Amino acid sequence: MRYAFPASLFVLAASIVQAGPPSGWMLEMTLRGERIEGTPLAWSSTDVRLLGRDGRLWQFHPDEPNDFRRSASRFRGYSTSELRATLLRELGGDFEVTGTGHYLVAHRRGERSRWPQRFEDLYRSFVHYFSVRGFPLEEPPCLLLAVVCRNQSEFLDQLRQEGLPAVPGVLGYYSLESNRIYLYDQGGPSGGDWRASASTLIHEATHQTAFNTGIHSRFTPPPLWVAEGLATMFEARGVYDSRSATQRPDRINRGRLRQFEQLVMPNHRPELLAELVADDRLFRSRPAAAYALAWALSFYLVETQPAQYNDYLARTARRPMFAEYTPAERTADFTAVFGSDWPMLEARFLRFMRSL
Repeated sequence: MRYAFPASLFVLAASIVQAGPPSGWMLEMTLRGERIEGTPLAWSSTDVRLLGRDGRLWQFHPDEPNDFRRSASRFRGYSTSELRATLLRELGGDFEVTGTGHYLVAHRRGERSRWPQRFEDLYRSFVHYFSVRGFPLEEPPCLLLAVVCRNQSEFLDQLRQEGLPAVPGVLGYYSLESNRIYLYDQGGPSGGDWRASASTLIHEATHQTAFNTGIHSRFTPPPLWVAEGLATMFEARGVYDSRSATQRPDRINRGRLRQFEQLVMPNHRPELLAELVADDRLFRSRPAAAYALAWALSFYLVETQPAQYNDYLARTARRPMFAEYTPAERTADFTAVFGSDWPMLEARFLRFMRSL
């Protein structure tokens, strides 16, 4: 039966307090003209965060929803058939939606054999990579969704509809808010060369899997260098396919290494690593250099201090939900694991990079 929650439910504290993991009870409500259902994650007198059954994160004022009710005692994602119907309603009849074990992929009609299994294979490779390194992974709370647009124009239109930055040079996007991957078929209508889209798919699928298996937290994302460093590492065959490509040279991302040698090494400053750890400014001022440095530092830590790297990932993923991650806190978390001797870290890091 429907009933109004007491006002005190959303006024438990002056600031956001946690409501628990996505296994909690569910609400059904009408919000901004749309009927949604999900589990409350955090709330205050001015702000509510809710995880929808399709994986979308909602943020709204507690006065916004109406006609709401407690719908279940435990969170569960939508079924495959429910999500397939939702995607087809959104995208129209020109798309086909194919399911695998963990994915639902919307793609051009007739390309069932081309896209879905690649997403599933990447998911399984990701799980294998961390499992053999002793990092316990979680099962995603919802099916993972991906939309493979037919061309760049359609891709940019999808980003605009999601309220995402539609930058012409962007080839793919993982949205923390919707928990979806959007990319477009760079091979064109004829199918083209799979490799044209491969690195984009691998990069974005790594983001999505990491944020849904406990490597990162969607509710308090890690520093940008951590997320992008991991995704660029997985672009190398020896990482995304570590079962068949097992040597260190296979794990080197040659493109990112060239960028590091060209854009970072000639102007490397002793403070650069500490700045990358503390804040994300380099990604705004020199994005290509930032991605290269994020890859290089992540690769160095994984190859030389794998247990500590796992500990650091776990530390960033355990932070309180929706809390600000200040530069001081970022630095403290990093030095708690890797030490505070920045000159020594830089010397060992540069020596390792030159050895590649």
